[in-house]
Amino acid sequence: MTLSFTENRKPKTENPKIKLRIFLTGVGGQGTLLASRVLGEAALEAGFSPLVSETHGMAQRGGIVVSTVVLGEVKSPIISPGEADVLLGFEALETFRALDRCHARSLVIANTAAIPPYPVATGQAQYPPVSHLLQLMGEHVGGLLAFDAGDRARQAGSALAVNMVLLGALAATACLPFSQEDLLHILRTRTNPKFLEANLNAFQAGVDAAQDSQNWVRRPASWH
Repeated sequence: MTLSFTENRKPKTENPKIKLRIFLTGVGGQGTLLASRVLGEAALEAGFSPLVSETHGMAQRGGIVVSTVVLGEVKSPIISPGEADVLLGFEALETFRALDRCHARSLVIANTAAIPPYPVATGQAQYPPVSHLLQLMGEHVGGLLAFDAGDRARQAGSALAVNMVLLGALAATACLPFSQEDLLHILRTRTNPKFLEANLNAFQAGVDAAQDSQNWVRRPASWH
């Protein structure tokens, strides 16, 4: 499914030189698709015309879910290998599997929590050590922020708010062409009131994670 946001709620202020491709990957139930839609809505509110796409993987592959958010003078939401500026990974192994989408300057934000795919759960395969996956990823990208987003979501009040944690971390890196407040505005106006407090707490937990130097496996040269 591809969503094209064509009606801006602010006058279009998009800088044609800006091209940002965000690749999100995880498994079903982690809120990957909602995260991409929140990013798209925030971009729309900020005056961009984002392209958002989503793909549901086959169940026998573990329910893999991939979505993309593309900003700038780009005509397609498809992110080919080597094109992703940001990889937002909701599950450790799926993040590693998407490494081919990155280039040498890409920023990767990875949830280190593992959700064993079907072959691992049935004993047909072994889940690789997450530390090894992080080491390999860190050697091939410009920046790698890695932490247990599931644990931070639980501490924030909702185990289902992993997506909000990762959005907060992404916002804190200042790589988006819109502000944390733009994202928070979408959360405040689109979230069911009974989930709002937990989502806002989870978002802040992600901001805090990005500001903790211990979570950076590799810092991008331009991030401060």
